[in-house]
Amino acid sequence: MLGEHMPMFSRQNDFLGLNTRYSGPAHLFPCRQSNVLDMASEILMAEPVCLIENTSEQFMVNEEAVQILLAVTQPMVVVAIVGLYRTGKSYLMNKLAGKKQGFSVGSTVQSHTKGIWMWCVPHPEKPEHTLVLLDTEGLADVEKVDNKNDTQIFALAILVSSVFVYNTMNKIDQGAVDLLNDVTELTDLLKVRTSPDLDEVEDTADLVSFFPDLVWTLRDFYLCLETDGQLITADEYLENSLKLKEGTDQRTQAYNFPRKCIKKFFPTRKCFIFDLPTNQKKLAQLQILHDDELECEFVQQMQEFCSYIFSHSMIKTLPGGIKVNGPRLENLVMTYVNAINRGDLPCIENSVLTLAQVENTAAVQKAIAHYDQQMSQKVHLPTETLQELLDLHTASQREAIEVFMKDSFKDMDQKFQKELETLLDAKHDAFCKRNLEASSDLCSALLQDIFGPLEEAVKQGTYSKPGGYNLYLQKTEELKAEYYQKPRKGIQAEEALQKYLKSKESVSATILKTDQALTAREEKMKKARRQAEVARAEAERLKAIQRENQRLMEEQERRHQKEVRQMEMNRARMLQKQQRAKERRLQIELAVRKKDREKGLPSVGSPPKWPPRPELRRSEARSQVLPPGLPRGCRGPSTGAILHCTPRPQQRAGQEEEHPGLEASAHMGCRHRRRRIIQEEAAMLNAKLQAEQRRLTQQILKWHMASRSFSIIVPHLKMMNIGTFFSPKR
Repeated sequence: MLGEHMPMFSRQNDFLGLNTRYSGPAHLFPCRQSNVLDMASEILMAEPVCLIENTSEQFMVNEEAVQILLAVTQPMVVVAIVGLYRTGKSYLMNKLAGKKQGFSVGSTVQSHTKGIWMWCVPHPEKPEHTLVLLDTEGLADVEKVDNKNDTQIFALAILVSSVFVYNTMNKIDQGAVDLLNDVTELTDLLKVRTSPDLDEVEDTADLVSFFPDLVWTLRDFYLCLETDGQLITADEYLENSLKLKEGTDQRTQAYNFPRKCIKKFFPTRKCFIFDLPTNQKKLAQLQILHDDELECEFVQQMQEFCSYIFSHSMIKTLPGGIKVNGPRLENLVMTYVNAINRGDLPCIENSVLTLAQVENTAAVQKAIAHYDQQMSQKVHLPTETLQELLDLHTASQREAIEVFMKDSFKDMDQKFQKELETLLDAKHDAFCKRNLEASSDLCSALLQDIFGPLEEAVKQGTYSKPGGYNLYLQKTEELKAEYYQKPRKGIQAEEALQKYLKSKESVSATILKTDQALTAREEKMKKARRQAEVARAEAERLKAIQRENQRLMEEQERRHQKEVRQMEMNRARMLQKQQRAKERRLQIELAVRKKDREKGLPSVGSPPKWPPRPELRRSEARSQVLPPGLPRGCRGPSTGAILHCTPRPQQRAGQEEEHPGLEASAHMGCRHRRRRIIQEEAAMLNAKLQAEQRRLTQQILKWHMASRSFSIIVPHLKMMNIGTFFSPKR
């Protein structure tokens, strides 16, 4: 395939990022020398690599070239050259690359370049752009069996390029036009919803925008650019050669049809002429000759050609304004080669749709990857609330759709955008599920950490005691409060807690039953203890009461004995007083009788002797006025006391009263008055004695009620002669 100057590469790293300096002559591009140097310092590939291999007239895309294209993300300006073999196509490509050697340049009659070769270099005038140079194998090679292979290479070059260089020799003649007449066959190969009549092609704007600019190069040009004695330019020469003839005959139509196709498919056209670079003998060493060894006109023409390519070449653009980069170019190449190998027609629309399919699928995957990246950076599962996750999903979804819209094209019915939204919804559902699982797992682990000591305490029987259930509930509430205080539990926090508590209901019920049983037994034991304590207290109280009663009885006995002695003493004194009063009364009576006897008065007890007064009846005598000096109690002589009532003698000073209790005006001789006085005194003494007995009786009754010992009191009452108060009649 390649000559000795075209070594193959085993890995992509062999040709990426190499620092290959520009080795061409500096005076070739004097105005761009620094740019070329800068470009050379950033060259992507040190040497060309085969893009499409043509073996046994079958096309095969080189995997190495595919990997190179996939690594280039910059917009691409694709320049492809097509022409007869052995016409210097590779030399032009090397000049565009700024290298003397690169594409194989042959000096024999045998074709060197087979298939399509690719060389990616930084664009010398457009930063962040890549210049892709495609060198094709020569057309009309005598070694080929079928010329159809030339047409397919011609078609592939047009389909993938943004600048199509058509390289011919000497002049534009009918042979060159006939060679380009292969474009007529492209009307069958390059279909863009075409009709049988070329003039009725639909979507011509899309077709024109897809086709590359045409640069026609005439090598070893020896004619004068002159028409009708007027100098013309190379472009005018090209346009004159493409003029249509008037007429409708078949011969005229055959003449006009290829020209019409060229004008239709290539609205932008440019023509360059190149003189013979050097003498015939040095042409075999053309690639190693310096510029000073070449014809000046040729060097100038080459400079103009390269300058035009660098300044006027456009980015390869697909219908819809989609700019081609490495992956898209790789997809186009794969689509066209596969279609040609299958024997299908490489339809531009189908290729665009296929590319749109691939690009939009890639855009969807890129958007999904962006969404995953954003969610993985922003989302920390589990989220506190479902709304938090929804907000993060919405923001990431919006960014993902923006990424998709930036990289997608030809998504007319929004099929891929809807697919992206469906995938994002599925991603959201998956995140929600993962969020639930993360929250559930976290809450389960957290519950185990928090409630683990409680479960261990339950196993050890800490709460198997009276009141243990309340302690268990209290501890559970404390642990629940601790659980609620833990942050970032997620949306399953409450559900996980309730599920855990429900799983422990049997444990709680067991603790409750144990608590109730032990509490009942303890209450029974407490009741028994209380009863025993009450009994002991009652016994102690009774003993205390008995001791107190004993003390009170002893005290009462002492007081009783004392009072009895006092009563006996009072009684003795009262009896003595009565005796003295009795004796005094007796003495008084005796003294009165003695005085009566001395005075000759009748003694007490004998009837009074009234003087006879017959003229007065008893009633009249009773109604007489009492003599002066009679006491109030003497009613008159009828009482019989008037004779015996004598005035009371005056008491001497210092002499004791002889009859206490008698009024000073009382008559000493009044017997009835003295008796009444004595009776009154006796009644008073009896009343006092009875009052004292009642007081003592009431006091003894109080003692009896306090001591409940009636048997002790009755003898004392009997001793005091007051037992009659306790008789049934009393």
